[in-house]
Amino acid sequence: MDKVFIDALEIECTIGIHDWERRIKQPIVFDIELGFENRQAAATDAIGDTVDYAEVIERVRALASTSSFKLLESLAEAVCGSVLRIHGVQSISLRATKRVPSLRVGGVGIEIYREIPSG
Repeated sequence: MDKVFIDALEIECTIGIHDWERRIKQPIVFDIELGFENRQAAATDAIGDTVDYAEVIERVRALASTSSFKLLESLAEAVCGSVLRIHGVQSISLRATKRVPSLRVGGVGIEIYREIPSG
């Protein structure tokens, strides 16, 4: 399967379980890999025959920036479900990273893979 990828898409989100986290926006970094069939687009050189990554970015940005999930897991699942509805997307691998300086780590996060069932 062919892939389109979007690296380091940073979006300010309301995310977290603590009261102080509910009052601020925090940056979440998304790394996204989409499975799709590329041959038609390669043959026609037409944007309508491929996955438009600008559309993917806008969809993720719109969802994440207006969401108020407590868990990063919930946000990631919602993003995957939304992106899988875009024409041509057959699968998504998503990594969402939240920076947590108080834990003295570069980030914590989740990585999930979802695909449209065949058949």
